[in-house]
Amino acid sequence: MRLLISFAALFLSVLLLQLSSGGVGPLDALSGLQMGFSNAQIGLLGSAHFLGFFIGCWWAPRLMGSVGHSRAFAAFTAAGAIGLISHTLTDNPYAWAMLRVAAGLSISGCFTVIEAWLQSKASNANRGRLMGSYRVFDLGGSLLAQLMIGMLEPASYVSYNLLALLCCAALFPLTLSTVRQPSTPAAPRLRPRLAIARSPLSAAGVIVAAVSSASFRMVGPVYGQEVGLNTGQIAWFLAAWVLGGALAQIPVGWLADKYDRRWVLIWLSLAAVGSCGATIALGAAGTVAIFLNAVVFGLTTFPIYSVAAAHAHDFADSSERVELSAALMFFFAVGAIGAPLLASTLIEWQGPSALFAMIAVAHMGLGLFGLVRMRARPTVEERTPYVYAPRTSFTIGRLMRRQRDRKKP
Repeated sequence: MRLLISFAALFLSVLLLQLSSGGVGPLDALSGLQMGFSNAQIGLLGSAHFLGFFIGCWWAPRLMGSVGHSRAFAAFTAAGAIGLISHTLTDNPYAWAMLRVAAGLSISGCFTVIEAWLQSKASNANRGRLMGSYRVFDLGGSLLAQLMIGMLEPASYVSYNLLALLCCAALFPLTLSTVRQPSTPAAPRLRPRLAIARSPLSAAGVIVAAVSSASFRMVGPVYGQEVGLNTGQIAWFLAAWVLGGALAQIPVGWLADKYDRRWVLIWLSLAAVGSCGATIALGAAGTVAIFLNAVVFGLTTFPIYSVAAAHAHDFADSSERVELSAALMFFFAVGAIGAPLLASTLIEWQGPSALFAMIAVAHMGLGLFGLVRMRARPTVEERTPYVYAPRTSFTIGRLMRRQRDRKKP
């Protein structure tokens, strides 16, 4: 309890940011459908979000170094609020795409500041509990954001202003905190080749994880409407995926620590292919079947990023942890930028089942690549612990470095 009180301001900012940013993607998709955007244009909004996310991850540490944590956080929050409010000033999908770049930049920039602040206050005594609490607020806020979509009217001035208010409210806990502002950490070097050098399978795994999560989060509402779900049901559909991902962390973490992580990735990919096939086959079987399939889809796809990251860190030393985490995030961002646009275009050509067909193909490729990599070299004897790795900023590796340095036999 003392830990929660000490970091209450930061955790409250995390929750408010997740409520704001987690709601804008589905709301944009539903609003675009109501205003007559094509599926491809809706997918472009999701891709634009992750483009802004990538820019923010790269730029935020440098801005912190220039103006400090609080001012950088205020600037990124303002960019997010402006992007949200400006949605109501135009109905041009390409203008909305530019606004989504601002939203993506805002969320990655804000989380970079928060994680840098947490890192400066973390110690060996509280790091495990601190990261556990952070993950609870991160996942809890994401789950609540999906449920909130059912209460927001698409293409409504009130809906976008409510999300903007939540974004602005995230300013108060952090900027009014009496906790002393920490020194600015050095920005991690971005070395994508490091991830490939340590584990090509991990680099492929985070790309496939991006294809799954970015496509589902940004284009899932289009699929939901195509199969007959109303707005409230679409909210539960998206929340079921997040819930499945949260439930998977403990059992998948146990498996990843006990068995060869390449086999865990392969079996998760095969299970993901099965869940995609079931979703396609049971798309007309009713809402209960659709929700259950969404939970299974989250169970099989959500942990892949963390398993892939743990496998990459098995082959790295402590001095490479931060840069390797940033390199993996880079590959995730690359996959996430392209996936929503491709998924929405395929839906427009082939119908709603094309979303899960595309994801299934990606996981089939990952499974086959995993089998190829198992012949390339043996697994390591000493492994890093499995940890749930949030995809929030390039600096998340600093928070998890000490956890990964504890080798498991």
